[in-house]
Amino acid sequence: MLMSAVAERSATTKETEPSANSIDTPLLSRTVPAWAQALPLALVFLAFFVIPLALTVMVSFWDYTEYSLVPAFTMRSYVEMFEGCYDKLPDLCVTFKTYLSTLKFCLTVWLISLGVGFFVAYFLAFHVRSTTWQIALFLVCTVPFWTSNVIRTISWIPLLGRNGLVNSALVKAHVIDTPIEWLIFSDFAVVVALVHLYTLFMIVPIFNSMMRIDRALVEAAHDAGATAWQILWNVIVPLCKPGIVIGSTFVVTIVMGDFVTVGVMGGQQIASVGKVINTQMGALQFPPAAANSVILLLVVLLVIVALTRLVDIRKEL
Repeated sequence: MLMSAVAERSATTKETEPSANSIDTPLLSRTVPAWAQALPLALVFLAFFVIPLALTVMVSFWDYTEYSLVPAFTMRSYVEMFEGCYDKLPDLCVTFKTYLSTLKFCLTVWLISLGVGFFVAYFLAFHVRSTTWQIALFLVCTVPFWTSNVIRTISWIPLLGRNGLVNSALVKAHVIDTPIEWLIFSDFAVVVALVHLYTLFMIVPIFNSMMRIDRALVEAAHDAGATAWQILWNVIVPLCKPGIVIGSTFVVTIVMGDFVTVGVMGGQQIASVGKVINTQMGALQFPPAAANSVILLLVVLLVIVALTRLVDIRKEL
């Protein structure tokens, strides 16, 4: 009798209690189908990415005059972009030189920002034990973002200029006799400004990946006799690949299209693809600008595909 009563009470409790699935599943997921939940984001993506991109590709095949656009299919913009490039080989034409210059800045900034970003993230994740200090120091890294990119770029001019703080200090210290000319309006100045602007985009995803690493793995490697360098190279770096790839994607895509920093820090004397597109837009040459944008997009996509070959980013997201 006692056993039957316990069994009956247990069955009654199971019937009245809600199932774990019904508790864990949000009410919205049970009442609204999946396609309806994804619809708002899909509409935003369609309106602000797909349609503008499709219009850019369409305009790149239009003809144009000095004063108007001619909505007729033509390859004129692409032909003019690469006109004479084959005849000048092995020398590079203007288009190839511009893309090579942009890729040079992109590669240099990527390498420097990767080195700086990785070791800043490593210090925050493994050497700062207090969560409070981690948050405080991480917020310090975001201080430059409290002002606009233009102000942060211009702020380098009084520092690196011919009569700036660096040259003045070096002259007064008798390290140099005359101011160093290449500190400003040069490739060096462009790289310094770009690294300053975009290194945080490398720090954040790498720091996020490092915080997910199980510290027991590091301790096990240390107990097995691995040196600090071996732990860094064989344990931490492989586990940080998703963050490195995500940060690299951010830096590469932004630097490839940057034209304000290149123009300001290069003294309007250094060419980049973004600067060419901006100049063409200012001259109302929309089809050539659209064609350059399409080619730049393809180059960036190729770089991103090459990066994503290293790791499956979807697992990280």
